[in-house]
Amino acid sequence: MKIAFATQDLKRVDAHFGWAKNIAIYEIGPEGHRFLEAIEFDGDLKEDGNEDKLAPKIDAIKDCAILYVAAIGGSGAARVVANNIHPMKVNQPEEISDLLVKLEDVLKGAPPPWLRKALAKDKPKTLDFED
Repeated sequence: MKIAFATQDLKRVDAHFGWAKNIAIYEIGPEGHRFLEAIEFDGDLKEDGNEDKLAPKIDAIKDCAILYVAAIGGSGAARVVANNIHPMKVNQPEEISDLLVKLEDVLKGAPPPWLRKALAKDKPKTLDFED
């Protein structure tokens, strides 16, 4: 499963989704995680009302199941959810490595229903045809 983190410094979830300079993407499972890529965004990211800045970010995370953010606006959240990505807000900056370890522990046990749904995003859908 792929997880995205809105980050300014690539170490912590410390950014508003629309204003984030970077999106760090990791792959995670019960046995561990690995860094996949960091996508850097430039331009006037703090320009409120500029919905165009969200399109490249949504595109960058479209195959992720979860997006961790410090904050996210209503239209950004709606677009993330519309792409079957579960937004997770942190109340204060948190280390990405700490969040990954916590999520691994949850995946080892019995994940809550929303997380099982997010995990299902990664699995290819099979069609069951009856004769």
